[in-house]
Amino acid sequence: MDYDSLDALGMADLVRRGAVAADHFVKEARTRIAALNPSLNAVVHHFPEETSYATEGVFAGVPLLLKDTGVSLKDMPITSGTRLHENVVSPADSTLGSRLRKAGFAFLGRTNTPELALSFTTEGTFHGPARNPWDLTRTPGGSSGGAAAAVAAGILPMTQCSDGAGSIRVPAAHCGVFGLKPSRLRNPSGPAVAEGIGGMGTLHAISRSVRDSAAMLDVTHGADIGDPWGSPPVEGSFLDAVSRPPRSLRIGMEITGDADCRAAVEAAAALCEKLGHKVELAEPKYDREAIKRAWLTVSAVNVARGTRSLAKAKNIADPLALLEPVNAEWVRMGDAIYGTDYLGAIDALHQSSRAMGRYFSDYDIYLSPTTAEVAPKLGHLSGAGLGVEEFFQRFWNHAPLTAVFNASGCPAMSVPLYWTAAGIPVGVHFGAAFGAEALLFSLAGQLEAASPWAMRRPNMSEVTA
Repeated sequence: MDYDSLDALGMADLVRRGAVAADHFVKEARTRIAALNPSLNAVVHHFPEETSYATEGVFAGVPLLLKDTGVSLKDMPITSGTRLHENVVSPADSTLGSRLRKAGFAFLGRTNTPELALSFTTEGTFHGPARNPWDLTRTPGGSSGGAAAAVAAGILPMTQCSDGAGSIRVPAAHCGVFGLKPSRLRNPSGPAVAEGIGGMGTLHAISRSVRDSAAMLDVTHGADIGDPWGSPPVEGSFLDAVSRPPRSLRIGMEITGDADCRAAVEAAAALCEKLGHKVELAEPKYDREAIKRAWLTVSAVNVARGTRSLAKAKNIADPLALLEPVNAEWVRMGDAIYGTDYLGAIDALHQSSRAMGRYFSDYDIYLSPTTAEVAPKLGHLSGAGLGVEEFFQRFWNHAPLTAVFNASGCPAMSVPLYWTAAGIPVGVHFGAAFGAEALLFSLAGQLEAASPWAMRRPNMSEVTA
């Protein structure tokens, strides 16, 4: 019974059958956090140990880390990577927190995220930089960087995450693990908020196995009471889709980025063709510059509103003094945006939904690199010393193809199918039509069986040496 050979579902099965104690895997995960976190800085909040752990439920007794933003647990800290939120404690479980608790997970703490989750690298000044277990000098990505690093390092098989422009998929790509962003509001954000970042923010997970991601979505999806809208109904389970090979798919491909990212896409295309799918060059036709500016505008207004609201609630006279300079500038930008410009940005997001809908009328899947470059050295994507426009340009150039799936609401995933000659993972991006997560899980299961990655691990003995 090797911890490293089990995914979350495998662990839960042993707990339910009584083959191990309810806290068996929790103890091992805590041991690994203690050993590896000093080097990785993946975990930033440690929850108190429980007196008992679940022995029933889909994920009975499975250790879970939550991202430091998005999902609330009663009486637990949630600081969103910023001094502004220091000492914030949740008054109640959020809807997703309640569903995860009911599924049997054992919550261990929270993972490192950049300030206000506004970066593709996890290098906030409040909690310090998270490091990539494949190369400690490189970023694990962002904003779910600590989460991806924890899974890749083998601390635990799965973590909870969120994605507003690629924040699940980019870290998954850089750390050699699986990350799927569901359709808009497939998972609810409530009850405190109806949606995140104008509908672009989505909650889900990073995992080592495809089936863990699917099983988690099975237990978390579904509209909350009073949600303004929801994703299309689900037929059957997402978990069942993983073991159901897809029919021959028509795949449109876009190749861009550095040499390794291009090679990763070409290798994935060849694998898809070997599996019986048809792949051809075909880019979706949407206004890329409009989406870029819309994302900046919508994010600026949302972060400004959130900052001002929290400052009022905590009676903070100068909240910007507590933010990193680049994010304080982002808030000031949001303060100055007119309502008509914000509405124009929302309209641009909706136009991308139309464009992607048209694209997926012709193609089942969109294939591209997850990022345009291999995981860079720490510091390259950091906002330190930069104005918001320069920072945002680097941010966008790093992963220019992921955010359209947040803008349009369509689901997408990063699959770990390629490693560079130096042993650095490179993710491959697959997207599908709104509501088509089952198709993505079906394809991912087929790819996982054809080109397994689960036992491809960084050498963590070097981290602890």
